[in-house]
Amino acid sequence: MASRKEEKERLRQQRLAAERAAASSGRTRLIAGYVVAGLLAAAVLAGLVAVIASGGGGDGGVDACSEAHIKNSGGTSKGLEPDCREGTAPPAIKVADLKISADQASCELRLNLPEEGNSHVPNSEPVQYKTTPPTSGNHNPVPINDGAYITPVTSDTGQETNIRNEVHALEHGRVEIHYKPSLPEAQQLALKGLFDEDPNGMLLFPDPDIPYDVAVTAWTNELVCPTYTEAALDAIRNFRDTYRGNGPEQQIPIDLP
Repeated sequence: MASRKEEKERLRQQRLAAERAAASSGRTRLIAGYVVAGLLAAAVLAGLVAVIASGGGGDGGVDACSEAHIKNSGGTSKGLEPDCREGTAPPAIKVADLKISADQASCELRLNLPEEGNSHVPNSEPVQYKTTPPTSGNHNPVPINDGAYITPVTSDTGQETNIRNEVHALEHGRVEIHYKPSLPEAQQLALKGLFDEDPNGMLLFPDPDIPYDVAVTAWTNELVCPTYTEAALDAIRNFRDTYRGNGPEQQIPIDLP
């Protein structure tokens, strides 16, 4: 039979073993807590990086997809939804002359139109444009950033970015492709593909106000196509290459190839 002293030692050793086990378990839980906290912090940081990279916290711009080619060109994209569709690659150009290609597509060139003004005015000041879509005139102090949008840029009220910002982009040498929202999806994607081909200094968006299937504008110049045909793609390319970068105010340069 164990002596009383031996029994006390056995009980002491059991107590010490239990304390060591409890301490080890506590350390395990503490380390696990640190690991979880670290993972949560990493997730938050990744989220912040994603927001910053997408432009979701700067000047009120859109969370742009790469397909929209939205580029900060000294303006804003506030209130506009990017066009994230993948466009249809256009066929090789057949006619490289602007006038001939416009004639073959039954489109009309309206060149060297009178300048209607070029002052910066607030949205509260009435402005009327003599052409639809406009090609010049007084406008909002902030232009629309380059890119493709699914939001119509026509309303003068009820939208943070509107027709006045669009006119300012023209003043900066941009070329804008307007299309009727009722165009079949295949034709919209053909226009999107042409835009994707060379999006620098370009804007693309639906425009319910135009009385044509397609209109392309630059400062004091426009190409209007009452009916969309594939031949219009050559006319749009030639108009783009002729008038892009020719606005009177070149504060934000266009990266031309």
